[in-house]
Amino acid sequence: MSYFPLFHNTQNLKTLIVGGGKIALRRTNSLLDAGVACDILATAVTEPLRTLVESAGGTVTINAYTNDEVMLGYGLILAVTDDRAINQAIAQHAKAMGLLVNVADAPDDGNVIFGATIDRAPLTIAINNGGASPVLSSILRQQLEQFVPKAYGQLSTLVGRYREQVKQSLPSTTDRSSFWHQVLQGAVAEAVFSGKQDEAEALLKKALISANTLGEQGEVYLIGAGPGDPDLLTLRAFRLLQKADVVLYDALVSDGVMALVPPSVERVYVGKRRANHSVPQTGINQLLVEYAQQGKRVARLKGGDPFIFGRGGEEIETLAEQQVPFQVVPGITAASGCSAYSGIPLTHRDYAQSVRFVTGQLRDGSVNLAWPELVVEGQTLVFYMGLKGLPYICEQLIAHGMDATMPVALIEKGTTQDQRVLVSDLTGLTDIIEAEHVMSPSLFVVGRVVSLHAKLAWFVSER
Repeated sequence: MSYFPLFHNTQNLKTLIVGGGKIALRRTNSLLDAGVACDILATAVTEPLRTLVESAGGTVTINAYTNDEVMLGYGLILAVTDDRAINQAIAQHAKAMGLLVNVADAPDDGNVIFGATIDRAPLTIAINNGGASPVLSSILRQQLEQFVPKAYGQLSTLVGRYREQVKQSLPSTTDRSSFWHQVLQGAVAEAVFSGKQDEAEALLKKALISANTLGEQGEVYLIGAGPGDPDLLTLRAFRLLQKADVVLYDALVSDGVMALVPPSVERVYVGKRRANHSVPQTGINQLLVEYAQQGKRVARLKGGDPFIFGRGGEEIETLAEQQVPFQVVPGITAASGCSAYSGIPLTHRDYAQSVRFVTGQLRDGSVNLAWPELVVEGQTLVFYMGLKGLPYICEQLIAHGMDATMPVALIEKGTTQDQRVLVSDLTGLTDIIEAEHVMSPSLFVVGRVVSLHAKLAWFVSER
């Protein structure tokens, strides 16, 4: 490691920037945002830079760099002129005076470099690769930005206010470490991330008074795992999975999503297939309560979205009755995910002005639907869990007036590398199901929009 990362207190840091162009403007912006006082020395200065510096109380001097006397009183020097020789001379003089100096596009000429930063004040994350590739640092910053909620700054401020009190209440370093780990990964942090600042502080005070480690009651995360592609998992869902103690997952949660669960996390399969429920729904509800009451963070992973044919409402009803803390993380439901990966827009100004999600199997196992309401021109129908009853569904749609040549699509294992899209019409679908040996999970789409599949299909599976 040729550069050691240090964070400098900017309160009394004064910087001289030699140069007046675009690089000077960019660096000045960053430094002023961090509270650093900045002056400019240059033969020419852009108007935006002049305005920026002078509005912050700095001075702009129009002159060429002549000797190191101009550096007196400064702690940081930036050599950002267009002349490499001048920049090198400035750097040599600065280093001889024991000053920090950065040289534009020549990190080895100076002794400090600028990295990419993620600002979650008062929390700051810095990235650098020794100046080898600023673009790479920028790309990494963009990727990390997604996984660091802005509320981390608020969390940092909150715990900072209580640091001394915790130190006095818990003299043992081990006890303090355990306390803070659970604060920063438990209910206090989640309350902050959910925008409940008062609740977060109340929880922290309560834990501090009793000097416990917040481990008496857990929480349940009801997470939508999406239709299969792990890249479709939300950032919040990914973050909560990383901190879970136990995961209860369904049959429709893909292997790719399960691969994101840390190896140390306990996994409990509670999948349900037609006429084959590994754990009854009431049993799942009770498991969630029991694990949470043991003080565990429970991730309940459900395929698609938990509130769209996912029985999520039933599960959190039980949690609410038992006063178990929970939060719901929406997922991409199969209808939107599978149709998008198949090139079938669910709505289209020329073909469909509405879309309707329908379960292909009622609670009693029947397919007794409001057929007249489904046979509407300009509407897309999406049937969930209806593979076994599809011949009957097609028959009833035709019987109630739908055009027998209405385009339909059967999407098997949508959004995954095993995705298969079978296109037909209402009369020909039954033969296709028998000939192609279609398997679950499959989604059935009915409507004029299906005719766009051949033109708009973009996702290529390995199948």
